[in-house]
Amino acid sequence: MLTIPLASLPTDFRARALQWAAHFLHCAYYEPNNLQASAAGTFTRLLAVANATLPAPHKLAELPAHLSGPPYQLPRCGFITYDVKNEIEALSSNNFSGLNWPALHFFLPETYLYWQDDMLVIEGTTTNVLATILATPVPAAGRPAVPPLRARMPRTDYLQAVENVRQDILTGEVYELNLCQEFYAENVQLDPVATFWRLNEASPAPYAGFLRYHDHYLLCASPECFVHSKNNIITSQPIKGTRRRGSTPADDEQQRLTLLHDEKERAENLMIVDLVRNDLARVARTGTVEVPELFGTYGFKQVWQLISTVTAELRPGVDLADILRATFPMGSMTGAPKIRAMQLIEYYEASRRGLYSGSFGFVWPDGEFEFNVVIRSLQYRADTGYLSLQVGSAITYDSVPEHEYQECLLKAQGVLEALQTSLSKT
Repeated sequence: MLTIPLASLPTDFRARALQWAAHFLHCAYYEPNNLQASAAGTFTRLLAVANATLPAPHKLAELPAHLSGPPYQLPRCGFITYDVKNEIEALSSNNFSGLNWPALHFFLPETYLYWQDDMLVIEGTTTNVLATILATPVPAAGRPAVPPLRARMPRTDYLQAVENVRQDILTGEVYELNLCQEFYAENVQLDPVATFWRLNEASPAPYAGFLRYHDHYLLCASPECFVHSKNNIITSQPIKGTRRRGSTPADDEQQRLTLLHDEKERAENLMIVDLVRNDLARVARTGTVEVPELFGTYGFKQVWQLISTVTAELRPGVDLADILRATFPMGSMTGAPKIRAMQLIEYYEASRRGLYSGSFGFVWPDGEFEFNVVIRSLQYRADTGYLSLQVGSAITYDSVPEHEYQECLLKAQGVLEALQTSLSKT
């Protein structure tokens, strides 16, 4: 183990470290963006890499053995795609996919770096790591050559789908459904590291991160915590409710208050809070599920978000796989009731979600863990050039189709800014 005072490192050290790390076949970087004041919480800043292709879990059933096996002193870093729902429930996914991630994957780092208050700690293989990172140049960022992104679901189809979901709600199929759509480009040559830093600058978020799995990349600017475990307390912080930021302080405050008092947005949030409470109760000590904050308003660069916090004390013997079976996929990205919502999602959406609305995170050796909700993100395949941006909104009976479409565009804004492109008009 090496410990280095942060004050002794150059100001661009993180950029150099990620440039170095992205050459490994497995790379995971978790970025909190120093947003500690946000009640939405943050990732621990951690960077982990590995080149070896070791036995790794690709199904939820294989996860406990991986997490409990040697070496015991290393964190496990990985991702859980939305399609793990098919292992948890009797569901299937047959829509188009240009991504084809494995359903789930975790890796053991050969080397990992994590940032403490005033120190950088390097663990695992440490020989020459610091010197190599310091010697790694950061290329000058050029303009990405990304064409306008095309809609997998035409706008008119999306508007009709919203109307159809409203009818499903009227007939009692669901109370709320998160309807998502994909914008994509093909044959794209992208610098994933440079694009991640542009995204991080355009939309700094407390659960941001960079992931490489062979030729697959995730560039993530998520504001949302899926599940976080510390001292046997599990926390989930669903986001439901979005408003644009105002152009002046007075306009900005008015936008916040409008969000806070919007009955539709509050109803959306409350329905998902109830779903999360029910999910956590399946792995919690009886009577310990609480809602410390309901309808908190938190500002990010482009948007205000309505965020609630649900906590519970975990029952003895509960492991991460048990927790995922009880809580995954996160209710904020499905709707309620969850199983019927997921069936209708498959029917109405035009593409598989892949890692979008899945989760990306890590498990410490002591079993504590941090996982986000993968939103406000790009998925990219370097081998095929397929680039995917997915966005969505929660549909209730009070939804206005055009308003929901505009919410999707608002959520795409930061990613499009990072790509320096737009959405195709056709």
